Amino acid sequence: MFGEVKTDSCDLSITLFGITFKNPVWVASGTFGYGLEAREIYDVSLLGAVVTKGISLKPREGNPPERIAETPCGMLNSIGLQNPGVEGFLKKIYPHIEKIDTHFIANIFGETEEEYVEVCMALEDARKIVAYELNVSCPNVKKGGMLFGHDAVVLGRLVESVKAKVKKPVLVKLSPNAGNVVEFAKVCADAGADGLVLINTLLGMKIDVKAQKPDLSTFTGGLSGPAILPIAVRMVWEVFSELGDKLPIIGVGGIHDTDSALEHILAGASAVQIGTANFSDPLCPLKVIKGIQDYMQNMKEKNFKSLVGKAHGIKLQPYLFQQGP
Repeated sequence: MFGEVKTDSCDLSITLFGITFKNPVWVASGTFGYGLEAREIYDVSLLGAVVTKGISLKPREGNPPERIAETPCGMLNSIGLQNPGVEGFLKKIYPHIEKIDTHFIANIFGETEEEYVEVCMALEDARKIVAYELNVSCPNVKKGGMLFGHDAVVLGRLVESVKAKVKKPVLVKLSPNAGNVVEFAKVCADAGADGLVLINTLLGMKIDVKAQKPDLSTFTGGLSGPAILPIAVRMVWEVFSELGDKLPIIGVGGIHDTDSALEHILAGASAVQIGTANFSDPLCPLKVIKGIQDYMQNMKEKNFKSLVGKAHGIKLQPYLFQQGP
């Protein structure tokens, strides 16, 4: 075993939506499996939380290859939400994660509002699952394929339906492709969401110029990695500016080291999720935990919460773009 870090040098524990987490550094859905493979590299219980790979009502095989493509400062993926379904998850995977001493958050998706509710209800008695993260970047078959997160009315109704049936906290992972992220964040807040996750991947494409065809079998895919960091930080900032006192924001997108995690936090994120960086540096989450501790000590910050949104306290005159010389 290697890559262990001491987490007692600085208290990073946080309490969000009634749950206390060891620290604010989590791993993002789809980049860490269900937390099992990483046990061969380090003690997964050192993480603040593990967000599972997406779980649906029925098993999904995902998209055919090719479904991953490297891009400058990032990657495109079109995995297609491959997973064993909620029943398969509970039977084959859940017994193993029960042995890991940290919280798990289930990333949930469906093709209908009813499927989201059914998956969450199936996990209500799973003690290790402490919250749900709704992936709303999925097509609603009842609405002709419109993504749940691209229709404010449908999104609000989805959040209300899930909240009406479950006891555990409900987080909503918003799409950066839907338009004004603040408006969609407000819809979620009004519908009773317990937290927001910003952001999901951006829609992108890569073409093989030698083969003269798209790299991905689905043509387009989700762009992630350091390339999207400025966009994610901007959206965290905007939503925190409007809703920072109403519900916590979990920052995700482009985080690959301590500074990029701190950008999210100073912009308004109460916790962060590390995604694509897990592929290039599996120890990245542990390095970020240690890095935040060191930063707090160097800056003489005693309370992690005091860092959240701290950049908003600096009053700057907005730069006005002008046309012409």
